[in-house]
Amino acid sequence: MPDQLPRALEDRMHRLLRRSAEDRIVRLLFQLPSIDPLHWLAAQTLPVQFYWADRDRTLTVAAVGTLEQYEGMGIEPVRALEKRLHQADVGVRFFGGGCFDVQAARAAYWLPFGPWRFWLPRFELWRQGSRCWLACNLIPARDRDAEALSGSLSWPETLPAAPLPLPLDRIDLPDYRGWAHNVQQALKAFQQGKLEKVVLARQVCFTFGEPLDSLTLMQRLEEATPGCFHFYYQPEVGKAFLGASPERLFRRAEGQVWTEAVAGTRPRGQTEADDARLAAELLESEKDRREQYYVQQSILEELRPWCQTLEVDTQLSEMTLARGRHLYTGIRGRLHAQVPTATLLEVLHPTPAVGGYPRQEALAAIRDWEPFDRGWYAGPIGWIGAETAEFAVAIRSGLVDGTRLYLYSGAGIVEGSVPELEWAEIEHKISDFVNVLGLELRRS
Repeated sequence: MPDQLPRALEDRMHRLLRRSAEDRIVRLLFQLPSIDPLHWLAAQTLPVQFYWADRDRTLTVAAVGTLEQYEGMGIEPVRALEKRLHQADVGVRFFGGGCFDVQAARAAYWLPFGPWRFWLPRFELWRQGSRCWLACNLIPARDRDAEALSGSLSWPETLPAAPLPLPLDRIDLPDYRGWAHNVQQALKAFQQGKLEKVVLARQVCFTFGEPLDSLTLMQRLEEATPGCFHFYYQPEVGKAFLGASPERLFRRAEGQVWTEAVAGTRPRGQTEADDARLAAELLESEKDRREQYYVQQSILEELRPWCQTLEVDTQLSEMTLARGRHLYTGIRGRLHAQVPTATLLEVLHPTPAVGGYPRQEALAAIRDWEPFDRGWYAGPIGWIGAETAEFAVAIRSGLVDGTRLYLYSGAGIVEGSVPELEWAEIEHKISDFVNVLGLELRRS
């Protein structure tokens, strides 16, 4: 990348800062030759880094640095930043997300991520199709040193192909015995009428002899999982949360909201005939259809007070991925006027696809039964702009913590669930990470 861009950036910063001392957020845009956002991100030295690629690849963005940050135990930081967006240029977006359950006990390795956190990056590299831009966010009242800001960027040609080490150890939490016990507790709760569905998860920890290169892992994961949301958040050097989620929590734009009910899992087949058999098996499964129905009905119940109209796909269909498939129903709504994004986050997270039904009873069971902290796993992750937003459900995800990699995935437990089959389902879900690392799956 030629040096002219940083000089042009400095010139525009100087002109802006000389004529303005406002406290509003100003956004400067520079069109660039096409550059891979992950390659660019890997070359940056600013410690706070973020990457987002939507499921349809209409938008890919890498972001570094922190200009403003909103953090807290609940949804209030989102309400505060939405007010702040009224004092911002068009196109300004805050990136971030939150943990699955703010009431759960925190593990030390999740503390750098915060409970709920959204921040305005200093620099963003955007790619839409073949077009690419660099965005610089400024607050003239606070930013006076343009040279120091633009000098913090690097411009790589390629991403070095760093090898990933092999792990020294693997620990499953819970192990199979603990997992089977948790499923049995859930089945007992169904019989007693306390729950209708609960999503139980597992944590798999791999230990390595050297620190993992988390961006190389992100690149390999993205290549292996087309058709997913891809996300990466590094709050400090050596720690990163990343994943490839098939599931949208919601998208809002132009007064509308789009969400989806996703549940049930089957792998892809080795042949066309095998693939068709697995698709029919999923679509005809009473247990999986019941699990998906709970998700759909809960979403409709939560959204109905905030929408003028709600539409649901007339037929249940399947979401087909490179290595798996799920039951899917699309849901669309026309929002009432002035519904905040914070409200949509509050009512939709967590859906029964990652928590359970009824919600509060399922969350209480998860706190009691799971012997680990989910952290940001299964939480919302994405971005918020003025009257626009998109969030994925942060499943199929992992936490890099120096020489450790924690992988997370879950399975929906309903009446009729079998512990051994649900264990195998989670093994399949984490296999995208496992295959990237060149490991063999453990069945039980």
